[in-house]
Amino acid sequence: MEVERVDSENVAVDEVAKPAGNVGAGDAATSHNERLRRKNKKYTRTNSKEAAGVSAVTPLPKYRSWKNSRRPRNGHGRGLPKKGGAGGKGVWGAPGSEMLEEYEEDANDPNYDSEAVTNGDIEFKQVIVEADPEEIIRKAEPVILEYFEHGDTNAAVEDFLEFVTAKRSHLVCETIVEIALDHKPSHCEMASVLISDLYGRILSAKDIAYAFEQLLEKLPDLVLDTPDAAVLLSNFVARCVADDCLPPKFVQAQANAQLSPPARQAIHRAETLLSMKQGLVRLDNIWGVGGGIRPVKSLIRQIQLLLKEYLTSGDLAEAMRCVKDLEVPHFHHELVYETILLAVEAINSSVEEQLCTFLAELRRCVIVSPDQMDRGFLRVLEDMTDIVLDVPLAYIMLDRFMERCQHKFRLGDAVLKRVPTRGRKRFVSEGDGGAIKDHALKLRE
Repeated sequence: MEVERVDSENVAVDEVAKPAGNVGAGDAATSHNERLRRKNKKYTRTNSKEAAGVSAVTPLPKYRSWKNSRRPRNGHGRGLPKKGGAGGKGVWGAPGSEMLEEYEEDANDPNYDSEAVTNGDIEFKQVIVEADPEEIIRKAEPVILEYFEHGDTNAAVEDFLEFVTAKRSHLVCETIVEIALDHKPSHCEMASVLISDLYGRILSAKDIAYAFEQLLEKLPDLVLDTPDAAVLLSNFVARCVADDCLPPKFVQAQANAQLSPPARQAIHRAETLLSMKQGLVRLDNIWGVGGGIRPVKSLIRQIQLLLKEYLTSGDLAEAMRCVKDLEVPHFHHELVYETILLAVEAINSSVEEQLCTFLAELRRCVIVSPDQMDRGFLRVLEDMTDIVLDVPLAYIMLDRFMERCQHKFRLGDAVLKRVPTRGRKRFVSEGDGGAIKDHALKLRE
């Protein structure tokens, strides 16, 4: 049997010739009628023997592309590959199926490895390695010291999160307090702020309480290095209670526990600080107001007391330490100003020598910068018109003091250019041969 396509030009036999006069006017109507009369193409099934003697129309190769097409012949389906491309001869499967199938190794395979991790008899579990306490302390120390320099608690928290685990977090609190005990009050204030910011992020109330318990046990050893360790630790405990980082019952529980004498002293003092009137409000400034936060008049008063104490004791190292404790490097020009003013008002060569040595040591140790030193001298030179009203010999004393200082350290060019000449007020009579009158200048050697 063969399938022969019969094409009769798809036009009805009873087509009527169109009149010549209406060809142009009836083109649209005629084309429409032709489309309606068209018939679909048909495929007729005939016998091959019957078609041998009949001159049949040759089929057109219009549908030759169907030969290799995977489309179903029954008109169903979307024409997609079978089994998503995974079916058929010589096909390994759908792309990515090798990652989904579980491959079971055969123990009889010559390449079978009994110690391989892919055999299925090995189970992997996540194990978090806890760092040693010594390693955590070693890593925490530079982070704390760096925090004392920049004061950014967020940066310190990010550094701690890199190596601190939940079970070892109390070591961070211990290390912060131990390092702060060896530093000045301003660093203790920064340490209290850091503990408060770490609370809830790295530290919990239990971690802080356990850390202070360990510190109370180690307090007898800490007192050997820091005699005021008991007082400082009590301040830390009271401040943590005021910052809501430590429950108040911690102090009560430790007061009933068996403690060493220094630890009992620290707990008793912490109870006193917390029980005083408006104690929680006062604990915000328990470390004092340091640095540039203090009023200017208070700083000037402390500088004057520092200089008088130095003139009395003559301890240059202690004076240097007191200057550093002021923590006002931007205000050191006031220190130079008060020193020069005290030397001018003293009218005493020994006091001038002592104060000149003081300034030279400040310059040598770079405690006072050259800029601050020059600013102090320039301030004195600008105020000489007012100073001379209280000290008539101010110009003479200033010249002599600056000569002493010039021998021990170099003054700035800006200072040397602005050194004024002696004032018009004369202490030497023109008829006395240039001799200075005794009643006008009495130096107390």
